[in-house]
Amino acid sequence: MAHMCRQITGSAASCAGWVGLIVATATNDWVRTCDYTVTTCLRMDELGSRGLWAECVISPALYHCVALSQILTLPAYVQTSRALMICACLLGLPSMLLVLMSMPCVRLQNDTSAIKRLRARVGGVLFILIGVCGIISTVWFPIGAHHEEHLMAFGVSLYAGWVGSILCLLGGFVILCCRGTDPGIPSRDNSFYYSRQGGTKMQKIHVIFFFTN
Repeated sequence: MAHMCRQITGSAASCAGWVGLIVATATNDWVRTCDYTVTTCLRMDELGSRGLWAECVISPALYHCVALSQILTLPAYVQTSRALMICACLLGLPSMLLVLMSMPCVRLQNDTSAIKRLRARVGGVLFILIGVCGIISTVWFPIGAHHEEHLMAFGVSLYAGWVGSILCLLGGFVILCCRGTDPGIPSRDNSFYYSRQGGTKMQKIHVIFFFTN
């Protein structure tokens, strides 16, 4: 029971972290840049918001974004962060499927405890890899943006990426720590052997009883 609770907790944390990374990848409020104070930048319409896919200008009456479509001219930190976040989002689906199929409550044909443990370990390793990709992206991006412009604050998307990466790391380690066996899955070879042995014993008892009579 404790093994199943740990596995469910790790799966839930990893799934929540994966959703957070998807939200961070899809939105553009990673960092906010400004060369002056916040009030001055808002009056001069110079408060900028930058993400993986667009650069935006924020003011009380305007929110305008320009897509970063010129891939070859983008800085290296933007391209690398894009690639890592896309890989993290794509790896989340097979990782979640592997972890779900390793649950003790899920029964597949010809399933054994060893196969379930292998699925859980592979899924946990993939979630740890997802967390590492998210951490590298969400740390490298604000550093690169600060070198180009004056970094004023972190955006909501960056916080979502940090939280999602940490949840994926924690969930992956919890899943890897679940190494218990599932007593509910009997081995077919052993069950057949015992039933056949039991049948042979019953036949011997009947034969001995017949000859004694």
